[in-house]
Amino acid sequence: MPTNAVSPTPLTPLRFLERSATVHPQRTAIVHGQRRITYSDMAAESTRLAHALRASGIEPGDRVAYLCPNIPEELIAHFAVPLAGAVLVALNTRLAPDEIRHILDHCGAKLLVVDRELATAVAPIASSLATVTDIVIVDDDQAPAQPDAAGDTTLEGLSYADLLARGSDEPLPWEAQDELDTISINYTSGTTGQPKGVMYTHRGAYLNALGEVLHSEHTAASVYLWTLPMFHCNGWCTTWGVTAVAGRHVCLRAVRGDAMWALIRQEGVTHLNGAPVVLSTLAAADEAAPLEQPLTITTAGAAPSPTTIGQLEAIGARIIHMYGLTETYGPYSVCDWQDGWPQLAAEERATLLARQGVGMVIGDRMRVVDADMNDVPADGVTVGELVMRGNVVMKGYYNDEAATEKAFAGGWFHSGDLGVLQPDGYAKLVDRAKDIVISGGENISTVEVESALMAHPAIVDVAVIGIPHDKWGETPKAFVVLAPDQTADEAEVIAFVRERIAHYKAPRAVEFMEALPRTSTGKVQKFELREREWAGQEHRIKG
Repeated sequence: MPTNAVSPTPLTPLRFLERSATVHPQRTAIVHGQRRITYSDMAAESTRLAHALRASGIEPGDRVAYLCPNIPEELIAHFAVPLAGAVLVALNTRLAPDEIRHILDHCGAKLLVVDRELATAVAPIASSLATVTDIVIVDDDQAPAQPDAAGDTTLEGLSYADLLARGSDEPLPWEAQDELDTISINYTSGTTGQPKGVMYTHRGAYLNALGEVLHSEHTAASVYLWTLPMFHCNGWCTTWGVTAVAGRHVCLRAVRGDAMWALIRQEGVTHLNGAPVVLSTLAAADEAAPLEQPLTITTAGAAPSPTTIGQLEAIGARIIHMYGLTETYGPYSVCDWQDGWPQLAAEERATLLARQGVGMVIGDRMRVVDADMNDVPADGVTVGELVMRGNVVMKGYYNDEAATEKAFAGGWFHSGDLGVLQPDGYAKLVDRAKDIVISGGENISTVEVESALMAHPAIVDVAVIGIPHDKWGETPKAFVVLAPDQTADEAEVIAFVRERIAHYKAPRAVEFMEALPRTSTGKVQKFELREREWAGQEHRIKG
């Protein structure tokens, strides 16, 4: 049979913006404060920016980094950067300067776009970046006033308007040369303490975006509130997904209860995504009241509490629980609602919704396997590791073949999460093989925190685990052993760590011990510490 050269065109989410701008040119694409950007304007700015990047020396395959909150410029970058043939590296806005430098140097970024509010995180390292040749500063009229800061916090750079002035309006093809080309690199700390660059392809981004549209139930009438950071797994690919259906993106710089409720009412928000802390913030806000329109909330991270689910359902929200990792483009599985669940008592339904569920329609099934890669029985008891493969699993770790090979041992991606397969085929996590702490939806490597603690001259031994936290789900706690004749207090230790890594990663509590519990081979028995801290509470785990 002859090959049909017409049918197989490369899949790319760039097509989504092309289509929406063509079919719905005057529909509102982005809302940010008083700014309202149509799909025609969004496509035009993406085109101009793509030309501007090329005029700035960006070539196909080059990395372009963004350090911005959820503002229109960050959203437009998801189209403009790949339209220029480059690779987007969206940086976590909560990182410390040295962490930002490591990522920029590792990926070899040539251009960095920074929101003015975050300039203080870049100023100390700007002169020592190995590959960045251009720094561009975005002045957003929704940014808070800048407080006076100690030290040199001045960041020199090109204005975003001046960058755009380098571009042109000449049309560019909304396509990828190869659908397996890298479209973005997302850095995750994993468990080694060193960030790893997770490579997404055009094909994977296209498919996962459509998976988000299907499982989060988006339509052309969707009004999506950006409570999930766009830097996190490219906003679970919703940056591209909402655009695919020509929905409305409502930008939000910072998650606050009053701000969320104001936009929900002003814009008629129908959808939002976020970690359980976002849900609890929404439910606990003084402004919370019965919704005037249906609201679908997709959540992942630690399983939301039955109390929070009940509060949100009481005002008219519907909860969809997903599970995934940065390596799987964000959500890989979904706890699909079954007939009859709406009639269940809230607590019983919350227990079912807290499970990790089944693979999304655009991916392979999610397996729970033993050490020999055999499927465990669906008995809800036998523990195995969750493994995945397919179109919505990463291309690999950037510039790290050893880690990539290890992650894909046996032909499946190993999550490092332990779970059981229940009789109805839904997976449920029971523990983490990796000791990541999930605080407010952000992964915190305990190894990284422990390394920072061990740099303290008075500390000789340390262990870090996640402990319960009413707002964040869990938060790091350090168990510390001091050297003989050395002294330190909790506040001093926490401040010491905050000088070395991002503040949100630092422990919120420190307990001093004479010795850590260890096995005969010298391994710290963290489970003993966890059992004590989580006594009487369900251990919240990554979902």
